[in-house]
Amino acid sequence: MFWNSGLSAVGVIRCWSRVILVCFTLLAGSGVQAQEAAPSMNIWLVTYGPGERSWERFGHNAIWIRDEASGLDHVFNFGFFDFDQEGFYRRFLLGKLWYFSAAQPAEREFSQYINDNRSIRAQRLDLSEDQALLLADYLLGEIRPENRDYLYDYYNNNCSTRIRDALDLALDGALSGTYSGQPAHQNWRDHTRRLTATDYWLYLGLELGLGSPIDRENSRWEEFFIPSELAVAVSGFEISGPGGSRPLVTEDVMLYESSLPPPPAEPANWWPRYLLLAVLVLAVAWLSCRWIPAVTASRLVRGWLALSGLAGSVLVFLWFFTDHLAARNNFNVLLLNPLWLFFALWYRPRPAGWLLLVLSVAAGVAALIPGGQYNLDVVAAFLPLNLAAAWVLLRTSRG
Repeated sequence: MFWNSGLSAVGVIRCWSRVILVCFTLLAGSGVQAQEAAPSMNIWLVTYGPGERSWERFGHNAIWIRDEASGLDHVFNFGFFDFDQEGFYRRFLLGKLWYFSAAQPAEREFSQYINDNRSIRAQRLDLSEDQALLLADYLLGEIRPENRDYLYDYYNNNCSTRIRDALDLALDGALSGTYSGQPAHQNWRDHTRRLTATDYWLYLGLELGLGSPIDRENSRWEEFFIPSELAVAVSGFEISGPGGSRPLVTEDVMLYESSLPPPPAEPANWWPRYLLLAVLVLAVAWLSCRWIPAVTASRLVRGWLALSGLAGSVLVFLWFFTDHLAARNNFNVLLLNPLWLFFALWYRPRPAGWLLLVLSVAAGVAALIPGGQYNLDVVAAFLPLNLAAAWVLLRTSRG
């Protein structure tokens, strides 16, 4: 979903010949159809595969417009952001991140994604001349300086939902009319999990920070926050015309095949790897207490209370004091709670131990209840640490 426009000159030179080749092949294959289809403006939905950087995990998309009459040959993209813009990190923390739209020549756009080894899929859309003009006018208006910025949201207002809405405008609401009432194949949580599964720490961080709003059932229309899901839906969509219904997509080609492995189609049970991590941490802590005289169980527990209390404070801050809607109603605060920071500073083993035990067990039970917030990975990672800390605290209080 995220896209960074940075590209070295060496990368452009290395990819230029491949870009020209794929574009020439595509245009040669569609030349006869373009002549038969009368309108000089060709509209393509372009879908980019996931990349290796964290903000590239969800893929990306854009609209490519080629107009023989005006010479327009640009890709319109809603996924630009700038790390150097004033207050970028503060706004990111508060959930007030501004993205912007732009257009650039197709060769330049495609060379960037080829250089990043990301697949490029192009789908030619059978739009009427009026529909194509409406879409082009809308996109040209969106890249104007006064219109180009928009307040980004991971699931409701991202680069893919903007492309979805632009296509729906050109189709006079036919896309939303068809898919708004259909259930999604997977909800927001499922897509987030499957697309970040190969990144061990990114996956756990998102599972920790995202609350129950992303576990609700979605419509197919809402599922189009994932670019590849929009491409799949468009490929099977039919539009009505004077001669009856016809496929929206008349040509579907891969301009570039990435060598990166594709993400899994569905989320799997990845909690055992985080349980193993917790067991390893406890083993290291136990060995440290046995072999390092300065290290005691009480000191380790106090350190864990401070660390987990700080993490819980971040979760509460995201929930109540930011615009991150996806971070609200987060039941991970049962495991990582700001109260642990209080007990780390004001060390009272008995009340701390009982409260830690009760809330941690409640978190474990809640994780097993169907239909709630999915957080088995978080529970697997942190419940064993909390239970061990509670045992040490209660044992210390008895002594």
